[in-house]
Amino acid sequence: MAPQGRGSAIVVSVLLLGMLLHCGNVLAATYTVGDAGGWTFNVVGWPNGKTFRAGDVLVFNYNPAFHNVVGVGKNGYDTCTASSGQTFQSGSDQIKLVQGGNYFICSFPGHCAKNMKIAVNAL
Repeated sequence: MAPQGRGSAIVVSVLLLGMLLHCGNVLAATYTVGDAGGWTFNVVGWPNGKTFRAGDVLVFNYNPAFHNVVGVGKNGYDTCTASSGQTFQSGSDQIKLVQGGNYFICSFPGHCAKNMKIAVNAL
């Protein structure tokens, strides 16, 4: 009888773990950067008052002929420099947040200086 009990406990444990992992994915939220206005100038304050978590997804909607999205570090954000970040240019980019600081700028000339950048802290 003991071996069957252990086998059942393992099956139940695996099922519970699967349910927990699934629930973690369900809790992720999706945010459209800039809301209806999209990824554009003066969007720098858009994250204010929102609570973001690692795994949440930011959607950047914009015209790729005029803008892009570059993931940068804090220094790149502060100096509007996109020297080593990943560039997105589909016009409808979906980017999953990592825990801590997440920084994004538009690298078209002058756009970041016109506050086309956001800093998001994900818990």
